[in-house]
Amino acid sequence: MTISKLKGNNIWLVLLGLVLASNFVLYKTQFGAMILTEETNPVVIGSLIDFIIIAPTLFMLYKKKFSWKMAIGLIATGCIAAKLIIPANYLQPFDTITWTGIALEAAIFILELSLIISFVRYKPKIKNAVRNSTLPKVFSFPQAVDQYVSKNPLIFAICSEVLVFYYSLLSWKKKPVEGITIYKNSSLMAFQIMLIHATVLETIGVHWLFHYIEINPVVSIIMLVLNIYTVLFLLADIQALRLNPIYFNEESVYLSQGLVKRIKIEFENIEALIVDPEVLQSKLSKGTLDFVARDFETVYPDIIIKLRKPVKGTHLMGLEKEYTQVAVRTDSPNEFLEKFQKGIDRNNLN
Repeated sequence: MTISKLKGNNIWLVLLGLVLASNFVLYKTQFGAMILTEETNPVVIGSLIDFIIIAPTLFMLYKKKFSWKMAIGLIATGCIAAKLIIPANYLQPFDTITWTGIALEAAIFILELSLIISFVRYKPKIKNAVRNSTLPKVFSFPQAVDQYVSKNPLIFAICSEVLVFYYSLLSWKKKPVEGITIYKNSSLMAFQIMLIHATVLETIGVHWLFHYIEINPVVSIIMLVLNIYTVLFLLADIQALRLNPIYFNEESVYLSQGLVKRIKIEFENIEALIVDPEVLQSKLSKGTLDFVARDFETVYPDIIIKLRKPVKGTHLMGLEKEYTQVAVRTDSPNEFLEKFQKGIDRNNLN
């Protein structure tokens, strides 16, 4: 990794790691004990500044996201970290500060818990909204949740997990609907099945090894849970691919690639459709979301959709990012382009 790339992408994360590591060394190692003098208050004040101000600031710089809600959550987390790392006898004069931070964290937890309760409370209405919607479930379910529950990263994560368990366990009686797909002419499905086989074999091998060397059973259980979740996610992703072809309505097109990513594009927001082979086969520019199914050989999009205004695409765990272009490769490129052009023309007439 070059220095310029490190500075551009990860310098804040590296500095955050150094701040946390230096405080850990100071209070949790023999070397730190040699450095600390009898008068520890100034040192502890410096550490509290690290945990409550410096570390949250560095994390927000790394994420490139700044909000009061995030800042309060990070400050509260910093107070808890200080409570865990700094010895109680050193921290005693500043207990008010750390307990204030922990109280903030408790308040945030109660708020998040109330959102989960709201989600459970409105579950019947959410279910009815999904059932009555014509949209694919990967779109209709999050949309229904947004209608009844406040938008929140925790709710986004819960939505993502609900979709994983629905598609992996409850969707096998569903039949794929007719539509344009993005995976049939690729090796994506075969690749997913290979990953499932590899995960199952790895689970058996690792558990035999853990049993043979008599490793801590807790580690074995954690590995088992993670591997089971991995298999469930891969099965869910396969089902989401099969059951959610590209969806068109009068105003928009809905694109999804399993549970990995999805986006809604309004026809009136389309600036241009790029079909020039030279552009399609060049490296995709920054700010482009691609729906090009993985293959064993190099493949390129059939079309790049240039947008007038950035649109948010949704990834795993409900994480959102804005994009100015969308690259698409389908199993029926001519039909896709024809439907797309009809949608644009219809909206231009209106």
